Amino acid sequence: MKIEDGRWKVHNKIVIKSFRDLEVYQEAYELAIIVNKNVNKLPIFERNDLGLQLRKASKSVPANIAEGWAKRRFDKQFKLHLDSSIGSCNEMEVHISMAKDLNFWNKDFCEALIKRYLFLGGKLTNLRNNWKTF
Repeated sequence: MKIEDGRWKVHNKIVIKSFRDLEVYQEAYELAIIVNKNVNKLPIFERNDLGLQLRKASKSVPANIAEGWAKRRFDKQFKLHLDSSIGSCNEMEVHISMAKDLNFWNKDFCEALIKRYLFLGGKLTNLRNNWKTF
């Protein structure tokens, strides 16, 4: 067992000791930080409407991954939380598209975020479907 890049490795495989070691969690958390830092760039009249939806949905993704990880010994519970995370990724696509189409956020910024949420949703789906062999 050795430490590489701050993560434990055994026989060249990363050992997952916590939900924080999951790549999907790391990506979801990073995206939530980016979104939350940019909500205050929305017009004032949208900060309590679209801004609230962006903040809640972005935070839901990593939170559900973390909660699901704690319940991973219960197959249905773990998958339920991953499904919620996937749903929140889809919700983020809608909210970000809305911010883009209403010209509240830069088009390139929005398209980059949407691309990352699409990729994250795919990784979460793969984890959900293959988590026992992950």
